[in-house]
Amino acid sequence: MSGLTLTAVYRYPVKSLAGQAHDELAVGARGLLFDRHWMLVDEQLRFLTQRQQSRMALITARVDDRGGLTLQAPGASDLVVGAGADNPEHAAVRVWDDMVQASFAGAAADRWLSAFLGTPCHLVSMPGEVRRAVDPGFALPQDQVGFADGFPFLLISQASLDDLNRRLEVPLAMQRFRPNLVVDGCAPYAEDSWRRIRIGELTFRVVKPCSRCIIPTIDPETAERGAEPLRTLMSYRRRDNKIYFGQNLIHDGPGRLAPGMSVEVLA
Repeated sequence: MSGLTLTAVYRYPVKSLAGQAHDELAVGARGLLFDRHWMLVDEQLRFLTQRQQSRMALITARVDDRGGLTLQAPGASDLVVGAGADNPEHAAVRVWDDMVQASFAGAAADRWLSAFLGTPCHLVSMPGEVRRAVDPGFALPQDQVGFADGFPFLLISQASLDDLNRRLEVPLAMQRFRPNLVVDGCAPYAEDSWRRIRIGELTFRVVKPCSRCIIPTIDPETAERGAEPLRTLMSYRRRDNKIYFGQNLIHDGPGRLAPGMSVEVLA
C-alpha cells in the first residue's frame, strides 16, 4: 500500500491527562520519550484514570526539553515539577495487573492534583532503571512500556475516524480516542489488517486491536460524559462483547517520529 502518511504524533506525559500534538518526538525503549512517564495513584497506590475521575481530562500536561513537567488546569495556577525533582521515596504502584516501582513527585504535586480533582491522590513517575514488560502474549522478551494501559503505541487512521463521524450527529475530534499516531491515505479500518509497518526509519509490529472503554465518551473540553461514540461504534465495531477502534503497536527500536513521514505496510 502506497501513499500513506503519518499526519499527527500525540504524547500524553501523564496517564489519562490531556496531551498534545508534536512536530517531532524521540522514540526510546518504552515508546515516545516521556509518554505516560507519570501517573496518578490513589491512597491505595492504584492507578487513576478518567474512568474514575473524568476531570482529569481538563488537566494539560507538558514536558520541557529537560524533562520537567508542567500541569495546567482551569482556575488553578500552573504546577511545575522540575526535571530530576522526584522524591527519593519509592513504592510499588498498581497499573492494571502490574506492580511497578515508582517515584513520588512530592507533596506539592499531590496537593495541587488532590485539590483540583477533589480526591486524595499522588503523582508518581517511572524511574529510568525500571522495566515494565509488555504482555508476553503479544510481545518479545525485550519489549517494554511506560504507564500506558498495555502497549507503547496506539494508531488510528484518519479514514476510520472520518467513517465514524459520518455516522454521528456531532463529529468528534481524534483526541477523544487518545492515539499516539494518526495515519492518512488508506481506506477506513485498513489498519485492522496490518501486521507490520514502517514509519520513516522505524518499524512496528501491529499486535492487537484496541478495545475501547468509556474514556472516548468524555468531552475533553468539559469532562462531561455522553453516550457517543460508543453507542454508534457498538452497532458495527463490536466483537466478543468488546468495541474495537484503533490498533496497538510495538516498535522495534529507537528513532524519531514526525508528521509528514511516509508509512509503508510491510505485512
